[in-house]
Amino acid sequence: MIDRDHALPITRQASLLGMSRGAVYYLPRPISQTDLALMRRIDELHLEHPFMGARMLRRQLQREGARVGRRHIATLMQRMGIEALAPQPGTSKRAPGHKIYPYLLRTLAITRSNQVWALDTTYIPMARGFVYLTAVVDVASRRVLAHKVAITLEACHAREVIEQAFARWGLPEIVNTDQGSQFTATEFTDVVLAQGCQLSMDGRGAWRDNVFVERLWRSVKYERVYLKAYDSVSAARADIADYMGWYNARRAHSSLNEATPDEHYFAKLPAQPLAA
Repeated sequence: MIDRDHALPITRQASLLGMSRGAVYYLPRPISQTDLALMRRIDELHLEHPFMGARMLRRQLQREGARVGRRHIATLMQRMGIEALAPQPGTSKRAPGHKIYPYLLRTLAITRSNQVWALDTTYIPMARGFVYLTAVVDVASRRVLAHKVAITLEACHAREVIEQAFARWGLPEIVNTDQGSQFTATEFTDVVLAQGCQLSMDGRGAWRDNVFVERLWRSVKYERVYLKAYDSVSAARADIADYMGWYNARRAHSSLNEATPDEHYFAKLPAQPLAA
């Protein structure tokens, strides 16, 4: 947006764009190796103890020898896109202009494929840096229908991954997400509602609402991500795609009577009506 070779001074260009002059010259600081190591450990602790907030994490990390303050941990958690999964004050607050939809799964019996899909995004550590993984999961079969690795937490990535799932596997009755800004944005919700699907959103701090996707994240990280140190985004994309293919086709689940997600998904698809 700023043209440094234009006759109009940079100060005037910034003013017309509603930017401060300092923002024009600001160079983002790379995340330090210390912070990357902290974020990796916070991610591990969050998987094990999702109720831990910044204060509890600070105490745990200090017991492990890390010299870090609560506010810095809170900043890193915000950057990672995670928060303590426990009742919190102010849970009725909504993102400005974002509609929150009611949670529809509390008493629903989920018995067939394409009845309910769940979406979520998680933090993925790399050797130097991190990325975000968004996935669409069929709740009945645990099958991953689509996924995307991206470098930012934005609604466009959520929209792209749900559009991929729609194009490949049809339409569910309900799409369930958490209240992350990428899922409450109209760029995402409009795409879902335009297909005639119902939108359902977890209550803030209600960790059980999203337990099926949380189990996927645990499997992905402990069975693949934590065993690797991806040196590039492309390496992370390729390896996670390989894992998802194995997870769907070959990883048997005790909760599915030792069937794989692929086997259970296709076995539980509703019968198609005969053509007239």
